[in-house]
Amino acid sequence: MIDGIKNVLVTITEEGREEQTSALGFGLTLAHEANAHLTVQAAAARFHVPYSMINDFSQRLVSAENRRIASLAEHFAQTAKAEAEFSGVVCTIESPQLYSSGLIERFLSHARVNDIAILDAEPSRMEIDRDLIEAGLFDSGRPVLIVPPGRSTFLCRRVIVAWDGSASAARAVAGAMPFLKAAEAAEIVSVVGEKDLSKTAAGTDLAPNLSRHGINVSVSNTSVGPTEDVATAIQRAATGFEASMIVCGAYRRSRLREWLLGGVTESMLNNCRLPILMTH
Repeated sequence: MIDGIKNVLVTITEEGREEQTSALGFGLTLAHEANAHLTVQAAAARFHVPYSMINDFSQRLVSAENRRIASLAEHFAQTAKAEAEFSGVVCTIESPQLYSSGLIERFLSHARVNDIAILDAEPSRMEIDRDLIEAGLFDSGRPVLIVPPGRSTFLCRRVIVAWDGSASAARAVAGAMPFLKAAEAAEIVSVVGEKDLSKTAAGTDLAPNLSRHGINVSVSNTSVGPTEDVATAIQRAATGFEASMIVCGAYRRSRLREWLLGGVTESMLNNCRLPILMTH
């Protein structure tokens, strides 16, 4: 039983390519485990080509494709609702069709009023799904659970906390408390030797605070191997712990007035093998 989560949002984007989703199954089983309300947002992408660039026939083709995608999104939403009802989960659905900027704003409006948002992993920065992930991390104010392919059932038996003492890591821990409390075991992992952690709270400072919540917690340090980056070291620690979920903060930096993801966040998203709970 998961306590502390009563509103779960799952958002998928339909672009007409019949892509598989793990987020729906993960969110549905989480909602069932938490006795939570599930909102499924099956967002249909709307394509647009300036009228001056194409003839009437091509414009009709674009319109027909938009109608096809809208129909696929509606079918997905209705199927999700039927699956939820079969599982005993109360579910609200919507299938808006909007241009990419509108899809992001619609997603954020839902994410901000739910306890957690669940999205499919997307390694390519050119895809709308990746835009949703980044918007959720930095603009929703809520934790985001990113689910890779093949992880369509919610599990939080063993949880890794990637800890560097930062505010983002602290917020991620706070957002993950329902899962940490439900887990059989949690391990706080710090990657040493990559940056100065001497002025931040250590994992050994966090552990007793989690223990007071009834969490079975341990602490370990790891270092980056010769061919690894920090994200790979965290993933390796998660594999060794047999973790079913990773909790970590999300970071971004400003370069030439453009927000860019921090290196660890970028690498975690590009090589997502376990469900990752992130927040900024």
